[in-house]
Amino acid sequence: MQLPYELQLGWRYTRTGRGHGNGFISFIFGVSTLGIALGVAALIIVLSVMNGFQKEVRDRMLSVVAHIEVYDASGAALPDWRATAALAQQNPLVTGAAPFIAAQALIARGDNMRGAVVRGISPSDEATVTDLAAKLESTVLAQLRPGGWGIALGVELAHALGVKVGDKVTIVAPGGQITPAGVVPRLKQFVLVGTLDTGHFEYDSSLALIHLEDAARLFRLEGPAGVQLRLKDLHQARDVTAQLSRTLGPQLTISDWTRTNRNWFAAVELEKRLMFIILTLIVAVAAFNLVSTLVMTVTDKRSDIAILRTLGASPRSIMSIFMIQGGTAGVAGTLAGIALGLVVAFNIDVIVPTLESLLSMSFLPSSVYLINRMPSDPQSTDIVPIVFISLLLSFLATLYPSWRASQVRPAEALRYE
Repeated sequence: MQLPYELQLGWRYTRTGRGHGNGFISFIFGVSTLGIALGVAALIIVLSVMNGFQKEVRDRMLSVVAHIEVYDASGAALPDWRATAALAQQNPLVTGAAPFIAAQALIARGDNMRGAVVRGISPSDEATVTDLAAKLESTVLAQLRPGGWGIALGVELAHALGVKVGDKVTIVAPGGQITPAGVVPRLKQFVLVGTLDTGHFEYDSSLALIHLEDAARLFRLEGPAGVQLRLKDLHQARDVTAQLSRTLGPQLTISDWTRTNRNWFAAVELEKRLMFIILTLIVAVAAFNLVSTLVMTVTDKRSDIAILRTLGASPRSIMSIFMIQGGTAGVAGTLAGIALGLVVAFNIDVIVPTLESLLSMSFLPSSVYLINRMPSDPQSTDIVPIVFISLLLSFLATLYPSWRASQVRPAEALRYE
């Protein structure tokens, strides 16, 4: 094969566009290359944003909740939570343990009433299992003392109730007291000692923290309802859960963070796959625009092809020339798309706020999307398949026009020259 000669001709045809009516072909060729670049860039940007969204929500969620929770499925208190925690910490992947009580309740302030998840915690132990507690241990959580009836509310929940630090709120616990007059709701006043700003709207609008002993009295439990565990590697939560199930026995229920929020993560993964398929179709349309471009080029270069054939070029060589031309567009478009996509993906935290300021709108209302900023996390596991698919589609688009070029008969092509 005369590879250098074929490369030279393929590159020359790629740059053809000046004179002899070839400007339109060059324009279509450029549009096809641009389409591939924009399709690849869109794929990289969208998947990076979805990765960033998933990672950001996960990290904010895990700053509030532990990696694994161990509790009695019946809702009763654990007989000896310290023994359970000690047994769990024998696993080398478990780095922290803390007791907890969790229950749903109503929190009222005057005429305002909101549903909330009330968690009873031990502030010093809680700091070993969640990042939020570690950050607030010496400030807000330090004011949660046994018998002090203090409460810390999510910032959005406090705003909805219209309360500030020092105000009193009333917790209406589920299950009432049976009296001669009937069932009376169990009410208890708490003093707001601080607010929690997790950056995760779901928790900011529904979470309330009180001291473990106060929670036990309020919900009439003899002790903690369960134990929270922190792991060295959050991605090994399922494996550790399986190991703890054998260690702690079947009488306890063990739930990790991936199962607690399974539906949300499954929905994000499904959306990511669908977006990948939809945007890949954009790349496919741009790639197969090369078919029409190359067909027009072959028609325009029939006399050149005929001359090459008479000089001894084989059909395979002719086919290679036009495959090189189409492949050049695919490679150029893919590389340009990668560059554009990565530039936008790595600077999206600057680009999006600028657009929001110019357009006076918010792309991510926190009440809808859980977070209020556009995150981005480009990953090689997404970029490599994108590059492979783009190059593959571009290569496939060159096959038919190149094959047609190899079938040109010199005598017929030169008949009217």
